Amino acid sequence: MYETLTYTGGIHKHEEMNELIEDLGGFILQETTSQMDLVLTLAVPIEDVKMVEAKAKELLGKVKIAPMAGTEIAIVSPTLARQHLPHSACDISEYLRRYGAKDNMIGLARGAGKEISRISEDEKNLIAEHDLAVFALGSFRECITNKTHLFEDIDVPIVVTGAPDLDVSELPGADAYVGGLGRIPRRLKRGENIRALRKLVEVVEGLLDNKRMEMADDPPIVPSILVKTEIENQVPAIKEVYSPVPVVSQLDGVRVKLDYAKYHEEIADVVVSDYRLGDISEIKKSFMYDYTMVKLLPETSII
Repeated sequence: MYETLTYTGGIHKHEEMNELIEDLGGFILQETTSQMDLVLTLAVPIEDVKMVEAKAKELLGKVKIAPMAGTEIAIVSPTLARQHLPHSACDISEYLRRYGAKDNMIGLARGAGKEISRISEDEKNLIAEHDLAVFALGSFRECITNKTHLFEDIDVPIVVTGAPDLDVSELPGADAYVGGLGRIPRRLKRGENIRALRKLVEVVEGLLDNKRMEMADDPPIVPSILVKTEIENQVPAIKEVYSPVPVVSQLDGVRVKLDYAKYHEEIADVVVSDYRLGDISEIKKSFMYDYTMVKLLPETSII
């Protein structure tokens, strides 16, 4: 079993942390450098967490548990217009990143207005590629309850946010609702906003834990974090990808930021724990920039 952590520190001697994680048989899920600051999202065996904490203390850095690490979350806004973005949706996105999530902002092409809001099949399919989706909606009860068609048939856990107090039973297709997060024309820095964001984190963590428990009954034959590492080691083109996180880990697979048409066969030939990746997964073209999606098959489908 692995524990997912976030290490925050300086870039000075950071290679010592990287070497320790490798020696412990752990994985670096994401590495972000900003000037002289470094943030690592990592997974290490549970019994070795204290060794990582000791090394972080030696390097004058900090380590905390990242319960959402290894997941990809969609933050969906009705439009990209200023009445929906950037304040609440972007602050939700930034707050979830603090807990290890890799999230993507998605603005619908025709979501403006309760009478004309629409979502296309391609947009639904793109959202369904994620582990979970957060729909950041508005400030009025009627606007929220009239937009359930945006998410009612998307096959991933759905969390809806808005300003009023609502019961999730009023939102067919949603798994949870978090109030206090409507259209706010400023940063979410006040006490009531922070409490709502913390509630959102609690709800998202609970839904992801439920999904992990369901997967535990019939898990993939190899963990997705191992697939991520082997693709990075065996596909040379990954080193030429300048986009942040070239291989994104999900609960049941990975998103590879390489063109499907050009690289899917090479990705399928990657060897993971003596298995050919193409034999233990479904490899398909993503609805995001023609990237390559690798969805791992459960153990029972391979026997």
